[in-house]
Amino acid sequence: MFCRNCNSKIENTFIDLGHSPPSNAYLTTEDLQKKELYFPLKIGVCKKCWLVQTKDFIKADELFTKDYAYLSSASKSWLEHCKNFVNYSIKKFNLQSSSFVIEVAANDGYLLQYYKSKNIKCLGIEPTQYAADLAKSKGIEIISEFCNLETAKRISNQKGKADLVIGNNVYAHVPDIKDFTLSLKELIKENGIISLEFPHLMRLIQKIQFDTIYHEHFSYLSLTTVNLIFEEADLKIFDVQELVTHGGSLRILASTKNSFHEKNPSVEKMLNDEKSFGITNLTIYENFQEQANKVKNNLIKLLVDLKNKNKKVMAYGAAAKGNTLLNYAGIKKDLISYVFDKAESKQGKYMPGSHIPILDPKEIFNKNPDYLLILPWNISKEIIESLNELRETGTKFIICIPEINII
Repeated sequence: MFCRNCNSKIENTFIDLGHSPPSNAYLTTEDLQKKELYFPLKIGVCKKCWLVQTKDFIKADELFTKDYAYLSSASKSWLEHCKNFVNYSIKKFNLQSSSFVIEVAANDGYLLQYYKSKNIKCLGIEPTQYAADLAKSKGIEIISEFCNLETAKRISNQKGKADLVIGNNVYAHVPDIKDFTLSLKELIKENGIISLEFPHLMRLIQKIQFDTIYHEHFSYLSLTTVNLIFEEADLKIFDVQELVTHGGSLRILASTKNSFHEKNPSVEKMLNDEKSFGITNLTIYENFQEQANKVKNNLIKLLVDLKNKNKKVMAYGAAAKGNTLLNYAGIKKDLISYVFDKAESKQGKYMPGSHIPILDPKEIFNKNPDYLLILPWNISKEIIESLNELRETGTKFIICIPEINII
């Protein structure tokens, strides 16, 4: 395999999670009678540009289908994060009613709804039909396509260029990262701004977040690598901010190379922090498999012990990261009987691979679990607070990354 950024040969493996179905390919009752497709989930690291990436991957249009089930509005804390960003961006970039904002991967309108409420013209690009229809129902204009350079040129010709282009947690999802970067450049005005948020590879390694690795993520990103990609596209990153979202993310602000935006010291500081951590040294990648195996084995041991004690163990949050964890550990419904999730698009279906039934959280009190494994650990605080009544009846919560923690 050759690096999708610099075309160098990839010879070093970061982690091998075996074979699993796509993490968002939730199953219907009818699907359970059919053969389920499994694909390799093996991640390599490029020694030249340090892009961490899938070694074997499926085409994007086979993953992000019209019934793709992920909806950004499912998390209250995420919505609050987005509302705060909208207020910040309006003030920071002096956005007005005459301004134009484009979001790539607009999902169900979770972010653009706040710009719309401020009477700022906005446009979303969203290829998954279910999410796009929800965004349209909120009165948001949506182009239901994947964003690439060809699409971006057509949009900028027809709609004009944007003052601000936003991409939240989409940069890792694009197979052709160079073309996608050029599409962002095409969409902005001469002094326009690109805002990208993505999970930070350095935090993934530090906190052993191997469950955030799944087929829908083609790349795992450091500022070091993203900065190289942007420079090749004649773009400059002028600010970087650390975020707590998704277990530790970066928000980068970028513009065309000759724009008037001056570079903030935060960029050089983060590049130095990554270098000190070892992002450009193979050593940091070589023991990650062993750390992930330790997390997996400790979870299996706990679940088997609880099973032998006749404890009822269930899970909360049918998240993609949960499916990576369950499938890598080989956990089935004999150890976890149900998963509860607020998304109606997932309820009544089954987790891919493990085939654990997904129920409406309203059923949780009827099932009365002794233990509840929180799969989307990044919003565990929000989940535990929402289930405080359950906690008062004696249910204990399990978080297993970066280590087992029973609350």
